[in-house]
Amino acid sequence: MSTTTTTPGPAGTIPTRRVSPPGPPRLTDEAGRRRALAAMRRRATGLLVFMTVVFVVALGAEEGGAGWIGYVRATAEAAMIGGLADWFAVTAMFRHPLGVPIPHTAIIPSRKDQIGRSLGEFLQANFLSGPVVAERVLASCPGERLAEWLARPGSAEIVARHAADALVAVTGGLDDEEINTALQDLVVARLRAAPVAPLAGRLLGAVTQDASHQEVFDGLLRGIDRYLVEEQPHLRQRLAQESPWWVPEPVDDRIFEKIFGGLRAFLADVVADPHHEVRARLDERLAQFVERLQADPEMIARGEDFKEELLAHPALREWTSSLWADLKRTIAEQAVDPASVLRQRLASAVTAVGERLASDPALQARVDAGLARFAAYVLDEYADDLSEIIRQTVERWDAEVVTDQLEILLGRDLQFIRINGTVVGGLVGLVLHAVSEAIA
Repeated sequence: MSTTTTTPGPAGTIPTRRVSPPGPPRLTDEAGRRRALAAMRRRATGLLVFMTVVFVVALGAEEGGAGWIGYVRATAEAAMIGGLADWFAVTAMFRHPLGVPIPHTAIIPSRKDQIGRSLGEFLQANFLSGPVVAERVLASCPGERLAEWLARPGSAEIVARHAADALVAVTGGLDDEEINTALQDLVVARLRAAPVAPLAGRLLGAVTQDASHQEVFDGLLRGIDRYLVEEQPHLRQRLAQESPWWVPEPVDDRIFEKIFGGLRAFLADVVADPHHEVRARLDERLAQFVERLQADPEMIARGEDFKEELLAHPALREWTSSLWADLKRTIAEQAVDPASVLRQRLASAVTAVGERLASDPALQARVDAGLARFAAYVLDEYADDLSEIIRQTVERWDAEVVTDQLEILLGRDLQFIRINGTVVGGLVGLVLHAVSEAIA
């Protein structure tokens, strides 16, 4: 367990903080494991004590007693020796037996760092190997498994949700000022690289080539006609104000009606006649303007001046900043809505990938090979780092806690060694005594 203590310093100084190394992850059901270890330790110790009592009793009864007493004494004596030897061996793994610092005891706490280093080297040599892992990846057929999982109902939505969340996390983690600056630099660089006037000339030429401008022209004429109708009283009033005082009002009315009606009739004629002279002149003027935009140095220079004024205007930065802010807000809003366009598009894309992967064995093979190469590359590049992480992690663990946790994990089985040593030692003692009696 990691503990933190504060050590007072001299007056006027900041107290120092000493943090003990953290321990390893705690075992599951630690209390139950402790109880099982204690029970098994009592059994092993009880068997050793029982053999000791048998040895003492047999030793006292052997002189003048029956011959079989010797066999019992020899069996109990050898069992005691075997049990004590295995008790010493098991105890020496975790602590000094009886607290005596005998060399090569308390192996785990004293050699924890070396164990961590050896564990890292063992894992690196046998598990963190690119070819080994690549072989396992290929054998597991990840492409086929991925296709099966994506075919299950709801899988595409799960991937879409996580992908949307990841997108929100990525956009939220970026520095807004840097993104705005990058967007502005990108827009400015692209605009500076493209000559405005020739580009506008090509665009206008493409519009006029298929007569799309005529539709715009018709809309403009209809708009002018609506404006005349809506403003007719005001226009009549303006004519009255501009007309000499001596012109009779009926004459003014007549003149206004002639002008107003003639103008509306002219607009209607132009709209109704696709071959009207005004349209021909408009096409001619536009063609000349397109040519000037692409070839006239004066027009090109004026376009570049206009472009520089646009690039220097603060509104450009406001516009690029709004692009990034709107994009972030849109992603954040749609990421939490399962019915949003973003989530639906992502789910559709995932579904399409899953369907193609399920129906294309060659694609599955490429996925398998790609994942195997990626796993091999990662391990070949970072196996040393992973081994070092294991070593450093074990070094940071508290030795006492490591010893305690390993004893809880392995101690119950090790107590069986004590029991087996007692039993096997007794059997060996019995055999040896029988052999010695036979020889004698």
